[in-house]
Amino acid sequence: MFFMEFISEIFNLILQTASEWGYLGIFALMAVESSFIPFPSEVIIPPVAYLAQQGEFNIFLVIILGIIGSLVGSSVNYWLARSLGRTVVYSLVEKKWAKIFLLDRPKLEKAEKYFLDYGNSSTFIGRLVPAIRQLISLPAGFTKMNYKDFAWYTCLGSGLWVSILGILGYLFGANQEMLKEYYHLISVIGVLLAIIFVLLIIYNKKSKIKE
Repeated sequence: MFFMEFISEIFNLILQTASEWGYLGIFALMAVESSFIPFPSEVIIPPVAYLAQQGEFNIFLVIILGIIGSLVGSSVNYWLARSLGRTVVYSLVEKKWAKIFLLDRPKLEKAEKYFLDYGNSSTFIGRLVPAIRQLISLPAGFTKMNYKDFAWYTCLGSGLWVSILGILGYLFGANQEMLKEYYHLISVIGVLLAIIFVLLIIYNKKSKIKE
């Protein structure tokens, strides 16, 4: 009961913010969500998509701005990590104030391991995986991944994720109970898509080795 009341409050807050700020608000919220500030897209896009269903926004512009906002926020993380370096970033996340942003060394290590395991494509896969989504840009910056590749994979992953959330919000935004159930479903779908993508990468590498 408490959780549903909390979700309802957040839903209404996003509705109010989006109504007041318009398209600029959508972009700003998604940029924040994709940086190191813990503000999940699951509570941003569905309410805004619901407003689109009501005629207040264009759903295609909502999705496009969601993708652009995600790229901007992710790019902030990327360039900070690239400029400051691995040692400095790790020392920063161990400060007490980092807990305000729900940052700590184990989370960053997990994101870095994910990047090292799956390479550049992890910036696509990571956008679909909870807990990795906001931090995957940091190891990309540590390794000085080509920015064009980083932007491409980030837009692909964000595009898929934002589109799923937008469709759900457009269809079920008025029914928060149903929307809550689908939050869990889309997380599972995201993980499954990530696994399929990884398997395709492994298969492709093995095929090249055989050749």
